Amino acid sequence: MNTSAGDGSPERAEYRRSAGSPRGEARRRELLERVTDDLMVNGLVDFSLRRAARAAGTTHKVLLYYFDGADDLLRQAVPGLRERHIGNAFATAAQGLGGGTLADRVRAMWQHLGEEDAGLRRVLDQLIGLAMYDPVRYAEPGREVSQQYLPALLSICPEDWSDRRRHEVAEMILATLRGFLVERVTSGDTAGVDAGFEALIRALEREEAAGR
Repeated sequence: MNTSAGDGSPERAEYRRSAGSPRGEARRRELLERVTDDLMVNGLVDFSLRRAARAAGTTHKVLLYYFDGADDLLRQAVPGLRERHIGNAFATAAQGLGGGTLADRVRAMWQHLGEEDAGLRRVLDQLIGLAMYDPVRYAEPGREVSQQYLPALLSICPEDWSDRRRHEVAEMILATLRGFLVERVTSGDTAGVDAGFEALIRALEREEAAGR
């Protein structure tokens, strides 16, 4: 009887079916949580399936039953990492100002970004750098993490704006804040970043005033 776990084998197919059961899904989530813990401590550099297996307390073959390789595991772990440590706090910071201006809400969001867990910031910073160095492997998870900001950014734009305008402004805020985060890490020029952020705030104030 062939008991190999290679792609397409009877054993692998059977395990794949069991992995979709409630028990199998619980096991998949448990493994993903352990790998996410490892990313928080050791970052993305030199991430591999064998390293993930050690962190999860299992073998790389077991991980292959639940995930389609290291890249699939990484794509699932990185967004989950941000959700687990930030949750809805980012959106809450924006919505907490209620009747505040768009600029007020962006200022609150920027403050929240500065208070993020240091381990999380390191992983996200590494992800941006690795996406430029190796876009084939890292561009998609990097894009997914960035896109997690968009719903919160869209929600703080004035409700009477058109969908197109809200998306344009939200994308501008996202790209600008992301650039500031990279600049803050790579150059250490916090004064320059602060000055740039104030320029963004003035631009948002003008944008909102133009729509009145």
